[in-house]
Amino acid sequence: MFLTFLTFLPLVGALLLAFIPRDEVGAIKQTALAFAVADFLLSLLLWTNFDASSHAMQFEYSVPWITSWGISYHVGLDGISLLLYVMTTFLTMISIIASWDIQKNIREYMMAFLALSTGMLGVFISLDMFLFYFFWEFQLVPMYLIIGVWGGPQRVYAAVKFFLYTAVGSLLMLVAIIWIYVAIKEQTGIATTDLVFITENLDLPLTPQKWLFMAFFLAFAIKVPMFPFHTWLPDAHVQAPTAGSVILAGVLLKMGTYGFFRFNLPLFPHASYEFMPMIAWLSIIGIIYGALVSLVQEDMKKLVAYS
Repeated sequence: MFLTFLTFLPLVGALLLAFIPRDEVGAIKQTALAFAVADFLLSLLLWTNFDASSHAMQFEYSVPWITSWGISYHVGLDGISLLLYVMTTFLTMISIIASWDIQKNIREYMMAFLALSTGMLGVFISLDMFLFYFFWEFQLVPMYLIIGVWGGPQRVYAAVKFFLYTAVGSLLMLVAIIWIYVAIKEQTGIATTDLVFITENLDLPLTPQKWLFMAFFLAFAIKVPMFPFHTWLPDAHVQAPTAGSVILAGVLLKMGTYGFFRFNLPLFPHASYEFMPMIAWLSIIGIIYGALVSLVQEDMKKLVAYS
């Protein structure tokens, strides 16, 4: 339950801000920062109480959610997700401090950042595929608003481009999740979206594995973003407010790589082996392309985006 408390604490802060009058700017900023600092400091308790010698999920909690579909609220942390979790709470705190001089719609801005934090944290703790998808989509909305409302002159274009790219990837992921849901029910007779159970029991031939691998791969490759799915990122980085760029570079892009490790490798091991050369070549091309483009950039945010 402590993990759930930490994850939803920023969202509670966002809801609390809604009751503070807009003209009380100091109270709004201080309240937002207080929730962000508290979330970061409390997340350090996860770090200190984490057993690094264990390979099992820790701080695990599971309760039925939508029982008719076998969907559960199942959360937990391992070594990879713990690092990303604590980093997210830290960067959220830093981003709010960096936003101290924001003048436009301060209350809504702080609410968006705190809600975004809950969405990102939820992605890293989810051990149910539907829950993962819920948080994956949830964080899209506040990030869209942060870019589209508080960004630069071309903010609307950048926000829409970011939204559309991510939405296409999300649609592919949803199709793959439904496919897996049907497959695991046929194989085991159990209707579930529990990621741990599916990882242990799903047995698919190579061809379906390849299709499902590609669906998840495209969703995560867009988020990373890998070449050639990267074109939304420079616009988003340049147009986003500085704190938005911090979250983009520090957390959101890491979610794509995390997805590869959490879904593609354990669920589709044979397809992962088959597509390994393709991913390696795309990565090499992306590294070289990003380095060359970075050499000619004059805009610092674009330099960060390509590097």
